[in-house]
Amino acid sequence: MSGGYIAQAFIFLVSTVCDLYLLAVVLRFLLQIVGADFYNPVSQFLVKLTNPALRYLRRFIPGYRGIDWSSVVLLLAVKALEISLISIAAYGVIPALPGLLITSLAQLLHLLIYIFIVAVFIQVLVSWVNPGMYNPATVILYRLTEPILQKARQLLPPSGGMDFSPILVFVVLQLTIILLINPLADLGRSLS
Repeated sequence: MSGGYIAQAFIFLVSTVCDLYLLAVVLRFLLQIVGADFYNPVSQFLVKLTNPALRYLRRFIPGYRGIDWSSVVLLLAVKALEISLISIAAYGVIPALPGLLITSLAQLLHLLIYIFIVAVFIQVLVSWVNPGMYNPATVILYRLTEPILQKARQLLPPSGGMDFSPILVFVVLQLTIILLINPLADLGRSLS
């Protein structure tokens, strides 16, 4: 790695800023898909944070079949920019476009999976600590995780008053990372 401490600081800043923004865009995208309350304070924060770039992109990229394609393009563009800047700072080269796009997609899918893992884990904790609690964040959390937990409950119904569906969700999500996303990331690195 060239540049020493300055390059490390640059990589840290680029990675942190881009990843936080990507998290906001992914959460907004997911909340749109699950039909979360637009007027929820958490939703409003995400909208205010991501609206400037998305408003511009929506002029050229319309939504189709309930999917906000401008969000998808923004996610890929920001992730590709992050990977490119880090690669330039660390190795002095820009990755090849096919490898860059595949690596960006793999890392975004990885982020998406971890959002669901963390959301399900937090929902499990909240259900143990204070099951009837109302909070705008818990409403969003429930709205985000309930579709996948509902499918898991159909396969693994509650037994003895215990809901084991989160365990099934964790296993399936981890297997998705191992069997789908990691090979995709390896393909992206080999093409870079």
